[in-house]
Amino acid sequence: MFLSAILSVLGLGFMVYVLFALAVYALPFFVAVTVGMHVYDSEARLLAAIAAAFISGAVTLLAGQIAFATIRSVPIKLAIGALYAAPAGIAGYHAIKGLSEIGGAGETWTLVFAWIGAVIVGGTACARIASLAGPDHNTPSAAHAFSGGPAANDG
Repeated sequence: MFLSAILSVLGLGFMVYVLFALAVYALPFFVAVTVGMHVYDSEARLLAAIAAAFISGAVTLLAGQIAFATIRSVPIKLAIGALYAAPAGIAGYHAIKGLSEIGGAGETWTLVFAWIGAVIVGGTACARIASLAGPDHNTPSAAHAFSGGPAANDG
């Protein structure tokens, strides 16, 4: 009994880890599935649908990373982050809702946990797309600001 409880907690922890690790890929996965299904429904072969899905998902992920890294406007960066966070938030909502229902929480607490999970997973996806884009080279960091350059008061 004790071993099954420990393994259940470890399994749940692993599932939550996978949810957070894959949250940023929710939008590219959605685009890939949509394109693959459209190509398959247009009487193309299965191999063409898989290739189109893979290419469209990769292009979506790379386009988001490049756009986030090159665009300097904060509102546009927020919009790109929200575009990647929305499908991840929906996935987080449903995953946490399902896990809460399995755990036996009441209806109210299930919805509360689901909304909290949606916000956390969506925020994680937004932060991860920003981190995948790489560091911002135009803003001075603390290491560059205090690297021994001339001081403002040196006459």
